[in-house]
Amino acid sequence: MQAEPKNSRVGHDQGGSLVGQEYEVEIGPVAHGGHCIARTAEGQVLFVRHALPGERVVARVTEGEEGARFLRADAVRIIDASKDRIEAPCPYAGPGRCGGCDWQHAKPGAQRRFKGEVIAEQLKRLAGLTPEEAGWDGTVMPAEGDKLPAGEVPQWRTRVQYAVDPATGKAGLRRHRSHEVEPIDHCMIAAAGVSELGIERRDWTGMESVEAIAATGSQDRQVILTPRPGARLPLVELDKPVSVLRVDEKTGGVHRVHGRPFVRERADGRTHRVGGGGFWQVHPKAADTLVTAVMQGLLPRKGDMALDLYCGVGLFAGALADRVGDKGAVLGIESGKRAVEDARHNLADFPRVRVEQGKVESVLPRTGITEVDLIVLDPPRAGAGRTTVTHLTSLAARRIAYVACDPAALARDLAYFREGGYRVRTLRAFDLFPMTHHVECVAILEPATKGL
Repeated sequence: MQAEPKNSRVGHDQGGSLVGQEYEVEIGPVAHGGHCIARTAEGQVLFVRHALPGERVVARVTEGEEGARFLRADAVRIIDASKDRIEAPCPYAGPGRCGGCDWQHAKPGAQRRFKGEVIAEQLKRLAGLTPEEAGWDGTVMPAEGDKLPAGEVPQWRTRVQYAVDPATGKAGLRRHRSHEVEPIDHCMIAAAGVSELGIERRDWTGMESVEAIAATGSQDRQVILTPRPGARLPLVELDKPVSVLRVDEKTGGVHRVHGRPFVRERADGRTHRVGGGGFWQVHPKAADTLVTAVMQGLLPRKGDMALDLYCGVGLFAGALADRVGDKGAVLGIESGKRAVEDARHNLADFPRVRVEQGKVESVLPRTGITEVDLIVLDPPRAGAGRTTVTHLTSLAARRIAYVACDPAALARDLAYFREGGYRVRTLRAFDLFPMTHHVECVAILEPATKGL
C-alpha cells in the first residue's frame, strides 16, 4: 500500500519531481550498490537505503521524477524490522547523513551474506554462472581480526578522504550522492593511525579536502591537502608526526610540502614505496590476503613467465618474481607515471622484472608477447573489458588470476573469458570493506579444455 505522504510533493512544479514523497513498502532483495529493491503500489521501482530485505518501511524519495525508470529513497521509518537489524553504532549513519557506510544498521554476518547475494546475482545475470559453476562456496570471508560482535566496528580504513565544509572549515565526510559535508568528530571505521592524527579537531579553512593516510607496517603518516582556488596552505600541526603533500589546483599533480613524498607499506614480506597518494589497498590486511589468494590460485613455478596487469606499485609483480625465481620473468603494465616509478623502485632487486607505463590495451599488443604461463590482472572498478580479455585469452596462460573490486565488472569480464575458451576454476570473496557495500573477489581461471 502507499502511505500518505507527510509532505506534499516537493518540486512538483519542476518537471514532476517526487523528492519528499513517502511510500509504505515491502523491502525485497539487496541490490548492487548498498540498497535494497522495493516497488510502489503503482509498480515503480525504489532503490532504498537504510533498509534490509524482508522489512516493511516508510521510504522517502531522495531522487527521481514521475515516470522515471526508478526512484532512490531512504527508509525513514521501520514498521516491521528484520532480525538482522541493529542500532547503527555510528552516530553519523542514517538517512541524509554520512554516505561513507551502507550497512551500519545490519549485523556483520548479515552484511557478508548480502554481499554474497549480490555476487551470486551478478554472476548469474551477467556471466550465466551459478556459484557451483564458479567454484565458489557462496561465502564472503572477513579479514583476520574483523569478525566482531554486532555493534562493534572494525577500524580498518587506512586512507580517509575528508571533505571540508566551506562555511566552517571543519572536516567531515560527504553525504550520500551529495557534495554536502557531514561534519564529524570521529570516523568509526578509520584505522587507529588515521584517527590519532586528529584531523577532525583542526580548522581547515580554505581547503577543499584533506586525505589522511596511515601506512601498514611502518609508522609513516601522510596528509594530502587540496586547496580551494587561491587559498593559502595552513600550518599543519597534528597530533602525530606527518608528511604533508598538496594537490596543484591547475595540473592536479601532487607535490611535497614537507616530509617524505611517499609512505612505506609492508606486504608479502616486502616493503613497498607508495608515492603521491598512489593506490594501495585500504584495509591493513588486504594486500597480504589478496597476495595469498592469488598465489594459492596460480601456483607459480620456477622459470614461469608472468604478466601483472594494472600492476600499481608492484605488489603482485613482486610476489610473482619472488616465486618464479631467477629463470622466470615478470612484466608489469601500469598507466600511472608515479606508480610506475614506485614499482621500478620496489622491484629493483629483481633483474628479470620489467614495468612498462601505459594503458594495458595499448601497451600489451606492442610488447610482441604471444605466450605466457601466468597472468594477474587487478583492473579499476570498470573492469578490463572485451578487447583486453580477448587479447589475454590468446596468450595461452596456464592460469589467470583476476582481482576485482566490483562484482558486476567481474561477471561481465568472466563472460568474455568464457567466449575466449577460459573457465572459472575457483572464486573467493573477501569482506575488505566492512560496513560498506564493497567487496573484493579473486577468480582463478584456466583453459576450459583442461581436466574435462
